Amino acid sequence: MNFSNISRCACVLAALLLTTQIKVFAQLSPDLVQQIADVMSQGASGKAHQRYIHAKGIVCQGTFQASSEAAAISRAAHFQGELVPVTVRFSDGAPDIAVADNSPDASPRGMAIRFATGRGTDIMAISHNGFIVGTGEEFLALEKAIAATDPSKPHPWPSEDFMASHPRALKFVQELNHVPASFATESFYSNNALLFVNSKQEKHAGRYQIIPMEGGQYLEESVAKAMSPDFLSEELSRRLATAPARFRLLLQLAQPGDPTNDGSVVWSDDRRKVELGVITLTSIVPDSASAERALAFDPTRLVDGIELSDDPLPMLRSRVYAYSVAGRRRK
Repeated sequence: MNFSNISRCACVLAALLLTTQIKVFAQLSPDLVQQIADVMSQGASGKAHQRYIHAKGIVCQGTFQASSEAAAISRAAHFQGELVPVTVRFSDGAPDIAVADNSPDASPRGMAIRFATGRGTDIMAISHNGFIVGTGEEFLALEKAIAATDPSKPHPWPSEDFMASHPRALKFVQELNHVPASFATESFYSNNALLFVNSKQEKHAGRYQIIPMEGGQYLEESVAKAMSPDFLSEELSRRLATAPARFRLLLQLAQPGDPTNDGSVVWSDDRRKVELGVITLTSIVPDSASAERALAFDPTRLVDGIELSDDPLPMLRSRVYAYSVAGRRRK
């Protein structure tokens, strides 16, 4: 299928999405947001007034250079060819700032990106293609199951019962079985679909993929176990002191029939991917810990040329994160 056909199909898909956006957001229950925040705030990092999840991280800086293809997909300012500063936070996935980088609980890793154009726009991605669940209600049920799980009790635990009844969540957990050699050699996926609007008002639904230029590099289990608890941050600091780390920013385009309202459903890998540009990371920020406290990434922080789709999770995540931010700032 050539690009013009893809463009026509994507415009039809986008029109259908827009007819349901208002309905989806209207159904986002404040009570659901509050319940999720209440459960997550009881985790180790929530009690310590840290991020509810992805509590441990490191902040670095660099630039983004858009490709020649990017402007045809979106009129967003950072896709027009100018060199744009970026701030990036890499993280372990655990709700515990003391988690070891080589712990199974550290997966999935995270990569949050802020493009410094206008008011700024964010990408929030994890090291797994496909999210663990597709709805806020499922996420609340998962968090409740995790909170109710006591490893001293006999199996099956509540978390295991949840996985048994949610096959995509079980697949997600089973695939978190690798430790990257570096944050710079891990791939990241945004999972939640967005709408990209170009200068002709054409709309395409897509999901970001962030792929390391050096390719994926992972550690053998025995090697990973012997690493320092903070080896990923230590390695990234050493790496950027001598050479930049680069990532390709791709956009995987939806085709008719691809669900855009469920981030746990992975689109076929044969879907067209547009090269949006290259992220080049050059240094760790001078005070990463202070930068982490100040940064509040938000999946709904968008600019003209990028819009929310009918996926309910970005808005839900944004509202739950607001509770986490408020807790950190009360510390």
